[in-house]
This record gives sequence, structure tokens and C-alpha cells, in this order.
Amino acid sequence: MLKVEKLDTFSGHRDCIYTLERSGEKHRFFSAGGDGFIVRWNLQKPDVGELIARVGHSIYAMAYQPENNQIWVIENSEGLHIIDIDTKKEVTSLKLVPTNYFDIKIYQNQAFIAGGDGVISVIDTNEFKFKKHIKASENSVRCLAINPVERELVAGYSDNTIKIFDLLSFELKNVILAHTNSVFALKFSPDFRFLLSGSRDARLKIWDSENAYKLENEIVAHTFAINSIDYSPDGKRFVTCSMDKSVKVWDAHSFKLLKVIDRARHAGHGTSVNKVLWSDYHEQIVSCSDDRTISVWQLIDEI
Repeated sequence: MLKVEKLDTFSGHRDCIYTLERSGEKHRFFSAGGDGFIVRWNLQKPDVGELIARVGHSIYAMAYQPENNQIWVIENSEGLHIIDIDTKKEVTSLKLVPTNYFDIKIYQNQAFIAGGDGVISVIDTNEFKFKKHIKASENSVRCLAINPVERELVAGYSDNTIKIFDLLSFELKNVILAHTNSVFALKFSPDFRFLLSGSRDARLKIWDSENAYKLENEIVAHTFAINSIDYSPDGKRFVTCSMDKSVKVWDAHSFKLLKVIDRARHAGHGTSVNKVLWSDYHEQIVSCSDDRTISVWQLIDEI
């Protein structure tokens, strides 16, 4: 039997919290949202938030770069900011087209940025300049994932498709007519055998990445849009979160639902849950919401 314990609620943001990001330390993570605050939290010292930086517009996405201990932050309508964590100073910035930016992934010496204008911007992280602009749709790019095994960049779009690009040449390799609405979330399994996708259509789909992304399974997982997916550190489970205010825990082998974490049963979030992070610190689950709070959860296996 699986039990859920709510460990804590972190508060301090003044607007919706849209994103969470790991840091170089297991017990620390970052949050950002509509107030433009980039905050670092410590799971060992609950509700003690440390303001790292602030920008003028909302933030939907950021990425931690461990080599330099820097956080790459995408400010909507403005551009990219690189913040040094130790000094809390901006190292440099790069102006982007004024639109919303929904995701950023850093792999090796490249950063990939998903834009509301349908463009994936590729930036050289060493020289900090544009390397490529990938335009494969007029609709927003909502999420990104990297498959280093197949050397592929995978993108979810508001045209309901998942598009697969070659990670070296950036050529379009495959288009999957994936969902009946925007694709909001993508996540590879730790062994990169499966790609999980979540959509505004509330469906969770599992694709076989070793077999040309053939559909392996489809689940009516939530009642509203699926916003985020993350795997447990041991890869045995994964978690989804949704606009329906819930967080759900799944078996990664059978894809069976194991637990629902919501307001009624576990004093969960009161509004849309926007991002979920399954941390390496005691395998605690962290979720953030439009309700301006961050919740921390612990799963307990009972015999």
C-alpha cells in the first residue's frame, strides 16, 4: 500500500508559480513564475526561500547549468538571462523576439529554447550566440526533450504534434500526430526507451522511442490539461500534474495509477498544478501551482 505524507508548503511568491528546476545540490531547487522572482529553496530548511534574482516579466522556464553554477532564465517578451548563483549577479543576457517562452533545455554546449512564435532557438553556450533557428510550425513550441541515445531533439507543439529533429543537423526526421490538443509535457524514461507526452486533451501517451515512436499506450490520465511529467530517481515510478489541481503517481512498468494527491485527500493545491519535480533528496516530490505555493510530498510504501 502506498501512502502520501505532505511535508511542507513553501510560500512567498506573489503570483502564480510556473516552473521548478533542480540545482547542483540534492536538497535545493529553484522556482519562478508570474512575479519574475527566481527563488532557491532548501528542503532541509522548510519555507526559507532565498531570492536569487528578479526580472520584469513572467517566467515559464529555466535551466540549471552545473558546469558554471548558473541558472538560465527565460523572461517572457524580453529574453534570456544567465544568473551566477554564488554572486546572484547577471553574467550576461540575450535579447529574444518578444513572445512567450515555454521551455529551455541545455545539452552539451547547446541551449534549446521553445518559443511562442513556433521557433526553437539554438544557442551556443560557450560563445553565447545564436547557432540556429528551427521553424517547423506556425504554432507555439510548448515543451522540449533530448534523446542522447538516438541523438534527437523532441518538441511538443500547439498544433497537437510531436516533432523529432536530428540533434546534430537539426533536420526534421519525424512528425507524430500525437494528441487532439496542444502538447504541454514531454519526458523520456531514464533508459530512453519510452517517451511520455501529456496534452491539453488530458491524455497521457507512451511512445516507443526504439521503434520510430510507435504508440505503446494511451491513458485518460486527468480531467484537464497535463502540465508536467517527471520520473522518480530510481525510475520505477513517474508523476504527472494537471490543471485539474491534482498530482498523480504512476507505475513506470505497468503504467497503472498508484496514487492521487489532491486537495480533498491530502490538502493539495487549490488551483492548477503547473510543474512537478521528483527530487533526489529522500525522493521527495515537489509541486508548484497557480495558488502561489510549493508543496513537498513524501511517498511511503507500507507492507
